[in-house]
Amino acid sequence: MLFEWINRISKLHNPLRPPGAVKEHEFVDTCIRCRKCEEVCPYQSIKMLNGVHGTKMGTPVIISRETPCYLCEDFPCVDVCPSDALRQVKTNKDVKMGIAKIDKDTCFAFNGILCRACFERCPIYREGIVMENQLYPKVQEEYCVGCGICENVCPTENGSIFVESRHPIVV
Repeated sequence: MLFEWINRISKLHNPLRPPGAVKEHEFVDTCIRCRKCEEVCPYQSIKMLNGVHGTKMGTPVIISRETPCYLCEDFPCVDVCPSDALRQVKTNKDVKMGIAKIDKDTCFAFNGILCRACFERCPIYREGIVMENQLYPKVQEEYCVGCGICENVCPTENGSIFVESRHPIVV
């Protein structure tokens, strides 16, 4: 099981940093890899990058298709960060982890199958994702926090909605 997880995380193209993360170059320099954020995450959403990621090994990420960030009310991951790599976040709407993108070619709604999973589960309800003509999901980039819940609940096999990090992790 551990080997499977290592293989999955080593193939990641765009994992997300936890809420409150500073820009990527600063994050890698500031994070002391203490794992405290991972330990306090009540949903076990936060994982650590493995050795395939070189100097970024041991830094926290969220793999939203597997376990998204559920935007805890008090952001315990931010509170325990001793290095200031994760900075204070006041409300859910202030989180800026990424931006959801929809693949219209594979999205059920755009292919004649009624689906509102991403819309219904978005924690920034009726703002992060809206429904055009009550049929088609549309991401409102200015409101999307990038938590990945939409990606996690998407019923298509490979996910027709995915979150792109606002600060991509480049290996």
